[in-house]
Amino acid sequence: MDLFRAHVLVCGGTGCSSSGSGELIARFESKIAENRLEKEVKVVRTGCFGLCEAGPVVIVYPEGTFYSRVKPEDVDEIVQEHLVKGRQVQRLVYTDKTAQGQSMSLDEIGFYQQQKRIALRNCGVIDPENIDEYIAFDGYKALAKVLTEMSREAVIDTIKRSGLRGRGGGGFPTGTKWEFTAKAPGDEKYVCCNADEGDPGAFMDRSILEGDPHAVVEAMAIAGYAVGASQGYVYVRAEYPIAVKRLQIAIAQAEAYGLLGDNILGTPFGFRLAVRLGAGAFVCGEETALMASIEGRRGEPRPRPPFPAIKGLFEKPTLLNNVETYANVCQIILNGADWYAAMGTEKSKGTKVFALGGKITNTGLVEIPMGTPLRQVIYDIGGGIPGGKQFKAVQTGGPSGGCIPMKYLDIPIEYDSLIAIGSMMGSGGMIVMDEDNCMVDIARFFLDFTVDESCGKCTPCRIGTRRMLEILQRITEGKGQDGDIEKLERLAQNIKATALCGLGQTAPNPVLSTLKYFRHEYEAHIYERRCPAGHCQALLNYTITDKCRGCTMCAKSCPVGAISGVVKELHAIDQDKCIKCGACMEKCRFNAIIKK
Repeated sequence: MDLFRAHVLVCGGTGCSSSGSGELIARFESKIAENRLEKEVKVVRTGCFGLCEAGPVVIVYPEGTFYSRVKPEDVDEIVQEHLVKGRQVQRLVYTDKTAQGQSMSLDEIGFYQQQKRIALRNCGVIDPENIDEYIAFDGYKALAKVLTEMSREAVIDTIKRSGLRGRGGGGFPTGTKWEFTAKAPGDEKYVCCNADEGDPGAFMDRSILEGDPHAVVEAMAIAGYAVGASQGYVYVRAEYPIAVKRLQIAIAQAEAYGLLGDNILGTPFGFRLAVRLGAGAFVCGEETALMASIEGRRGEPRPRPPFPAIKGLFEKPTLLNNVETYANVCQIILNGADWYAAMGTEKSKGTKVFALGGKITNTGLVEIPMGTPLRQVIYDIGGGIPGGKQFKAVQTGGPSGGCIPMKYLDIPIEYDSLIAIGSMMGSGGMIVMDEDNCMVDIARFFLDFTVDESCGKCTPCRIGTRRMLEILQRITEGKGQDGDIEKLERLAQNIKATALCGLGQTAPNPVLSTLKYFRHEYEAHIYERRCPAGHCQALLNYTITDKCRGCTMCAKSCPVGAISGVVKELHAIDQDKCIKCGACMEKCRFNAIIKK
């Protein structure tokens, strides 16, 4: 076995890959070879480290030096200074914004210190395309324990006692779902994984599959044993090419090692796994639509009951969990139900992964214990709002969730508390908004997404959401009418009560939550023809103040000739001609143009 004095870990997740981390890896390997360090230093392509805003990320061990925003031209210096001479390249070392600009190693960075990584435990740590590295970190040990030491009933009981709930949005108790499937009559059963992550701004499941695909493969085999299934399917978005590739590699490696297939580890149990690609339809994240798509039919939900545990894929009993749910299973088996149940809150056990985005300093992937206050995630881990802006709201749960205002910043993040204030956990998207975000337009954005993604099968979703969208568009265009707010509320309640599936039933949530907490913004749009955030173009007025020096740059930049004035004198904007494009404001060098 080769022993290396240093390991250079380079993020190979989608974010860093799109920023050129593949070129970094090639250059590191080339320069290491030039310096004849091949037997001393190993370059490892990992999954996502989590701190996406700092990418491309390179970490050098054993020191744990965290280099951020590394460019190909920086590689020569890292090799010469760090790997040859043993000196850190200080200009590239990540500066923790939460620690007064102090450079530090990975273990000292505040972004990571307040997290508890279980589902993400191997992401950014191992080469996801090397099964031996996964095995070195206790990989497939849980499967071996299950097959040699535990009955099916004992496995299900362990998952039930752990308190693990589904991480795909609904939060249904995982062990109970496994028990229902196990007890369902039928000789043939299936295990499915929902990796059809479609929420805007969500990338939790993608990152797990990219960074630790074997954790999902192993957990699905355990689930197959527990419920009596011999075939599993992972339904993953075709737009996730890196995740798909690494998942396929993991399955092939597991088969080659005898960890999938017949007589696994010399036992009578056999389990096979296949990948099915989704075509990008958000509705296929709904369990019955997902199964219809796997079967080769159009992805449309069907009425429930019967639930998939009784009649699912190919009309057979089927267990369906999402990627993050499976990513917790092996650690529960290895460490015990009590270990997992000790984390989190009474009704929300364990940890939750969130994709932190929007108006936040530290965009990226975080995993926190359930019950962590929202304020801690946004300010202590996320680094707060950039540019000195004021926090306004955070959207959790994607198009199915709601906007949480500032007064609830100290609410604990758990299933029931979020539902109580009109939002939901969802799969884990967390989009932060500041004072410049218009909440009416935010509601319009999410509803526009839902309308576009509706399968059209049921009338409430197909027509009701479109009528709501039309009202929201009218309001943001300055054409709102008296009674529009009441119409939105009536439509929202009717859709929630009558839509066929979860997509339609939760579609009004962003509208209802913004109406609940930001009703004054709707009223300002309708009755004052004003957008308080200064975002909606149709409601803006650009005005030239007395700071104007008469340089004429604004007039020259106006595409419709709406600005008049002579050199060295105050200019003016004709509001009837102005198309509110903002070109004049961009060109003004004296900050003499304001919008309101």
